[in-house]
Amino acid sequence: MPAVYEQPGIHFEYPDNWSVERQSLDPSIAADQVVVSSPETAFWHLSKHPPEADLEGLFDDALGALRSEYKEMEATPASETLEDRLVAGFDVNFYCLDLTNTSWLRGFKTPSATYLLICQAEDGELERAGPVFRAMLASLLRNL
Repeated sequence: MPAVYEQPGIHFEYPDNWSVERQSLDPSIAADQVVVSSPETAFWHLSKHPPEADLEGLFDDALGALRSEYKEMEATPASETLEDRLVAGFDVNFYCLDLTNTSWLRGFKTPSATYLLICQAEDGELERAGPVFRAMLASLLRNL
């Protein structure tokens, strides 16, 4: 049975053997960020921003942070439709400790918030974690 994470504006199901860490950027907001980590190396990092936040700016910041850490990364635009909602962003590939890794950056807006999702895993684990990432995102979208 999946576990459930629920805070104002963030409600989703996740595997009960993954760990959750809640972070807050602004004390006036109950939960700005949540990181859900697999027992291995994969993680699903959701950040909730005010509705007026610029999604392109959030993507630029995230890609800049990845680029500063992984000089030879490749980023390609990507989009997918889940729960009848278009989520767009980038697929990023890079090497870390001689292993290939993939990071998915996805974003979307609602009338009450702007969301940025970063999913990342070593490519061998991504085969298992990728469907879990999508199921968690679909669960979030269903509950908005």
